[in-house]
Amino acid sequence: MRIAMIGTGYVGLVSGACFSEFGVNVICVDKDEGKIARLQQGQIPIYEPGLEDLVAGNVKGERLSFTTDLADAVARADAVFIAVGTPSRRGDGHADLTYVYAAAREIAAALDGYTVVVTKSTVPVGTGAEVERIIREVRPDADFDVVSNPEFLREGSAINDFMRPDRVVIGTGSERAKEVMRQLYRVLYLIETPIVFTDRATAELIKYAANTFLATKITFINEIADLCEKVGADVQDVAKGIGLDGRIGRKFLHAGPGYGGSCFPKDTLALVRTAQEEGSPLRIVETVVQINDTRKMRMAEKIIAACGGSVDGKTIAVLGLTFKPNTDDMRDAPSLAIVPALRGAGARLRVFDPEGMEEARALLDGVEWCEGAYDAMDGADALAILTEWNEFRALDLKRVKGLLRRPVMVDLRNIYNPDEMAAAGFEYACVGRPAYPPMAAEEEESPPLRSHAS
Repeated sequence: MRIAMIGTGYVGLVSGACFSEFGVNVICVDKDEGKIARLQQGQIPIYEPGLEDLVAGNVKGERLSFTTDLADAVARADAVFIAVGTPSRRGDGHADLTYVYAAAREIAAALDGYTVVVTKSTVPVGTGAEVERIIREVRPDADFDVVSNPEFLREGSAINDFMRPDRVVIGTGSERAKEVMRQLYRVLYLIETPIVFTDRATAELIKYAANTFLATKITFINEIADLCEKVGADVQDVAKGIGLDGRIGRKFLHAGPGYGGSCFPKDTLALVRTAQEEGSPLRIVETVVQINDTRKMRMAEKIIAACGGSVDGKTIAVLGLTFKPNTDDMRDAPSLAIVPALRGAGARLRVFDPEGMEEARALLDGVEWCEGAYDAMDGADALAILTEWNEFRALDLKRVKGLLRRPVMVDLRNIYNPDEMAAAGFEYACVGRPAYPPMAAEEEESPPLRSHAS
């Protein structure tokens, strides 16, 4: 089979490479000539473990190629996947479908013979129907079906998520389209992956419901963490205690500075707006969005409190800038709120991230970019860990203590043990667990910082 993947962003590039690994002939299309030229030379524009080798192997096997010629790619395809961006629209938070609809018009003009047009981008309910309307308007004679096939890829483990998914969701009422999709996912049928066939609107809503539920789960444990700090409980143990309940599960119960990335922030907001317009507001999700917006600023306040209530004139070493490890993605990362807040409070920032420095340079200014974790700590008054990269999990604490002017560590990802940090002589603050040494009452709260969250 042959497919055209329209868009070589995160979803399009990973999905295209993985389909080609399944033995499908894939042409990835993008309007950015420079990007396509780099891909043709083997240069991968995003950091995702294993992706560079996967692309290289399938290009060599002549199953994967890259082009700017959408018309030619579509004309030769059995299925065309729309995998363009759907960012939050400025002003109202709705998903911006400009690129999806533009792709639909271009695809319509190039269709040749029966083709399945698949929306892989995350889109609100009703988008598939509008894509179908656009194509029929442009090409009344076209023989096609529009299918919803949402992606459930986690940055940092996307290849495994595609190859061994929990489920595949396919929204269509056409038996003809179902058969094409079955053939594309034949490899997953062989390993008995659950394939959920449903109508198009339901498939579109499944994606949003999944992401907003996970965002809610993260926000729930973050609020429990706040309560733990008040009553002297340990959120790690609480999470374990409730996560062992099969109805709840252990995943996404890690307290921290709030969710970020390319999906949760925009998808929760988009679903809120859709529900409000339909007269069926989602009060829980609305609250989740509000809490997450303010949480990042509260984490900046936590760092300031750990530094005695003021960071004016102090140097803070910051480890980790991306919203999670194993990615270079800076979209809605907690660091984008925390770092400017600390700067606004008078701190000097020395920062390091293993993969996100290039992306971060375009988004953060007024900081000192360091060459490594220990370089960032040298001469700092305190150390703050914002992202749980593996290389930060086993720092040489003796060396850390020797580099810092004062042994203060604020661990926003709870990757260290409070008792071990106390034994090593650190003033250690974390999330949802007792700080060491316990803060005096007057040091527990610092003046609230103004939120810059949208």
